[in-house]
Amino acid sequence: MQRYSFATIVTVNNGVPAATHLPFLITQKDDKIILSSHFAKANPQWEDIANCSPLVIFTEPHAYISPKHYEQVNSVPTWNYIAIHAYGKAALIESVEQKIALLAQTIQFYEAEYLKQWAGLPDDYKLNMMKGIVGFEIVVDDLQAKKKLSQNKTAKERESIIAELINKPDSNEKEIAAYMGGLK
Repeated sequence: MQRYSFATIVTVNNGVPAATHLPFLITQKDDKIILSSHFAKANPQWEDIANCSPLVIFTEPHAYISPKHYEQVNSVPTWNYIAIHAYGKAALIESVEQKIALLAQTIQFYEAEYLKQWAGLPDDYKLNMMKGIVGFEIVVDDLQAKKKLSQNKTAKERESIIAELINKPDSNEKEIAAYMGGLK
């Protein structure tokens, strides 16, 4: 989740799902996993977050798997992937101090070099920018790992898939090969 921290948050309002793609900070406090991020205030999804059990979906790495690796001719392509589904209870981050801390932590995680520039920006500019966001934290109470790594294939088929993926230029494909080979 920390490595692939750009995730999709899903909420439901009156039976209608809404999704937004956001960068998340993943921290641990005591024995709890906390997911933190912020919405643009113009995004109405923030209004629903505290009234439902949001789902945050982390999806990466993934790779297309060709049927050319299978011993059976009657085969179809598929996709190998790793995903984490995190459910929990959300709370809004409303105080200016908490928003400042959230933004500083986000900058530190994604681009620490920018902290100096951020610190040098006028306070009124930063406060005005913060008026346009709604921060939140989700305390995770259910964490589900999902994976499909050709575990239903023969050793020979898996070796063939790994051999091809490990030589692909795409890092997702290389990572799936490493997970398939037990190197991750």
